[in-house]
Amino acid sequence: MTVIDPDTQAGWVPEADADADAEDMPLSMRLSIADTLTLGNATCGFMAVYFTTTGILIPHLTGSDESGMARHSAATAVILMLMAAVFDLFDGLVARKLRSSPMGAELDNLSDLISFGLAPAYFVLVYGMVADDAHQRVSALAAIVVLLAVVLRLARFSCVTLKDGMFQGMPSPFGALTVVSIVLLELPFVPTLLAIVGVAWLMVSRVEYPKPRGVLAVAMLGWIVAAMGLLAAWAFDAPGGQLLLQTGCALQVVLGAVIPLFATARRVNTFRDNRREARAAQLP
Repeated sequence: MTVIDPDTQAGWVPEADADADAEDMPLSMRLSIADTLTLGNATCGFMAVYFTTTGILIPHLTGSDESGMARHSAATAVILMLMAAVFDLFDGLVARKLRSSPMGAELDNLSDLISFGLAPAYFVLVYGMVADDAHQRVSALAAIVVLLAVVLRLARFSCVTLKDGMFQGMPSPFGALTVVSIVLLELPFVPTLLAIVGVAWLMVSRVEYPKPRGVLAVAMLGWIVAAMGLLAAWAFDAPGGQLLLQTGCALQVVLGAVIPLFATARRVNTFRDNRREARAAQLP
């Protein structure tokens, strides 16, 4: 019911009617707390691209010698990707505990594409433009491979149903952080390129990765916080900051390589056990 105010001749809706209109709002238009965290994920990914552009690419193109600015901006961009991973971790936990909106899954995929697809791929692209021994066009190709791997992985995640507690292929946040770690290690160009392509392959592979729940989620959060500290020490040129950063990046790459080995060994053992049980069942 609309009432006319005699002083202003304007219409206003009683509070009860306004509440009724809110209740009539389609569920697909309501944002939950988990959706808000997901939007924080997307914001961090966009700002990572911003700092990569303004602090690394533009100073390089303009011939600036402010290497400190590039280091600070690179650290800020990676920290923002880490923050996006924190948002991605908590939006799933909150969605399981509280109400999630019908568009939560779509928002999550779109945000992951920005933070863990576009942002790391752009980081690789800029690396190919500013590094002394890099080849720009080859780096652009590697960046496209990373981006397409994340796109395919997210699309498959929406279509394929797996057993509870497991991912198929390296999760995109883990893959993005591994790609960035490879770049920050400052290895020769060819090993860097091969490692980046290898991570992209792992993201679209059928290797199973555990979902970060319970103790694993706490461990992942602790690792992210520690990585932020290492990046801050490196950005502000703390004593031993470069060594600490390279150690952290190396550990991230090692984790990315070791987890598939454990998963493969587990699948082989499971296959052997099943085969042994089948032979035992055939015996008289």
